[in-house]
Amino acid sequence: MAKADHRRLLLSQLQPGMRVKLPLSWTNHPFLFNRVDINSAAQIEMIRGLGVPYVYLISGSNDEIDITEEEEEIEDIGAAPPERDLKADTRKSMRLSQKRFLESVNQCRNIFGKVVSDPEGAYRLSAALVEDLLSHLQEVEKPFLTLVGMDEKDVSVTQHGVSVAVLAMMIGHALDLPVRDLRDIALGSLFHDIGKLKVPDVIRRKRSALTPHEANYLQMHPNFGYDMLNRSGLFPKEVLNIVLHHHEFVDGSGFPDGLTGHKIPIVTQIVSLANDYDQQLSGQQASSPQVALGYLFKNRASKHSESLISVLVKILGIYPPGTLVRLSDQSVAKVIMTTKEVSQPQVWACKEDGSEASLRFLSDEGVTVQKSLRVEDLSEGATRTLQVDKGISFYFSSLQT
Repeated sequence: MAKADHRRLLLSQLQPGMRVKLPLSWTNHPFLFNRVDINSAAQIEMIRGLGVPYVYLISGSNDEIDITEEEEEIEDIGAAPPERDLKADTRKSMRLSQKRFLESVNQCRNIFGKVVSDPEGAYRLSAALVEDLLSHLQEVEKPFLTLVGMDEKDVSVTQHGVSVAVLAMMIGHALDLPVRDLRDIALGSLFHDIGKLKVPDVIRRKRSALTPHEANYLQMHPNFGYDMLNRSGLFPKEVLNIVLHHHEFVDGSGFPDGLTGHKIPIVTQIVSLANDYDQQLSGQQASSPQVALGYLFKNRASKHSESLISVLVKILGIYPPGTLVRLSDQSVAKVIMTTKEVSQPQVWACKEDGSEASLRFLSDEGVTVQKSLRVEDLSEGATRTLQVDKGISFYFSSLQT
């Protein structure tokens, strides 16, 4: 299918609401496809940081597009050199992780909608989703974590559930737990907060401190979730235990039953830890994944097994995905993917003013992370370019290392 001749558009003419095509290979920009629907000023800044003098303006609706995204990617791949292009492979892996994450969240939403009306259908779909997660975990010998997310700043129950499942499965995988345990971990993680749907939105979304009555009501969500799933008679007891006890801590300070140490199964302890960490990010209690990890390691050690915390720290690395950092060449960046070299992760970087944005491989450049940054340390331009207002979640990387 032939390409239409689209009008060249200067970058100064970019406006929200336009659909444009980038004059670059898909390996040389951070967007999912070469065709970009501009809906924010941040996207315009990112395009201006790509170093191109113009883009192609695509007029009209999707019906006027003359070449599909899939065909475009095939074209770009066909033009690539036969030897491995690490940057292209990484970009492809990032896109795949994001796609799988969104699909998992959407499937989870569909499943939640069926738990009461069609419990057997919900269980079948959830079991299939668990198998997908397991296959993605086992796709490579050494899985790493990739930063993913959605446009919404407020993280949903289902988005949080998928991210917790990924973190908990990574811990279980690192401990060489049997596949049966990994399945229980995944299924329990996906459903662990379903009881929150029984809690009024005014309580769940409240930003200020909860009243004692509201706090007690919110703390009933594990019981609500357990009752919803147990009623079907389909879910394994290990999964039900995770849903009921994912807020239990080894020191006995958790709820609803104040269980201690050995009374909490290892799979439940793992989900409790993953939930505790991810909840700090989804609940905006910590401004950075690194800050959240440091808080967990220093201040919550008595609530979780020390050995499990050590495993989580190893999985996330010194600079977990989503962490804002300053590089040794004085660029600023956001960590995108964990790597073997903990001080040289893969990052989306830019100049201090937000210009010259690019995906960078620090190990290839001899550049290292100098220190982590707070949002307040960034310029307005860098804040837009690095999209620091997006929610932070995690998914498995499919990159072969």
